Amino acid sequence: MKVAIFASGSGTNAQAILEAIEQGSLDMEVALIFSDKPNARVLERAAQFQIPTLMFEPKNFPSKVEFEQELVKKLEEAKVEFIVLAGYMRLIGKTLLEAYEGKMVNIHPSLLPAFPGLDAIGQAFNAKVKVTGVTIHYVDSGMDTGPIIAQEAVKVDEHDTIESLTSKIQAVEHRLYPETLQMINTERIR
Repeated sequence: MKVAIFASGSGTNAQAILEAIEQGSLDMEVALIFSDKPNARVLERAAQFQIPTLMFEPKNFPSKVEFEQELVKKLEEAKVEFIVLAGYMRLIGKTLLEAYEGKMVNIHPSLLPAFPGLDAIGQAFNAKVKVTGVTIHYVDSGMDTGPIIAQEAVKVDEHDTIESLTSKIQAVEHRLYPETLQMINTERIR
């Protein structure tokens, strides 16, 4: 399956996916990595793996529709079949959703439906929950509301800090996302 990874930041999940492909545990081809941020570290990670990149900012387009039309055009040119959101910090609009309906997944650092949206780890930490986790879900028009594919709990210890909790959650993300993508790829999850 030919995929595009979308990321807005450091790209640690993108790197975990690329490493899983390199190690042979994930049978996918990353056609390109897209970022909406010109200085996103994910673009450097893509270069390390010799993955083509695409970067343009929504603010340079008259509307979200035109931004997404250009994105869909570039994805089609690259023959992208599936989109993997890996720290992409933008709500997906109707144009992109319609073009890739049922062919787009996201990873979120909480046990959805708890703590959707931005700073889910901080939300969970400040709520003093005993358990949070990671969710992988299909993307729909809502914020972190699509059908759940996989979840894994992460225990919040009384001595955890935001930093230590983030590290524990990222460790689960970096393992669970490639595993789940491989299950989707082999059509064990529909």
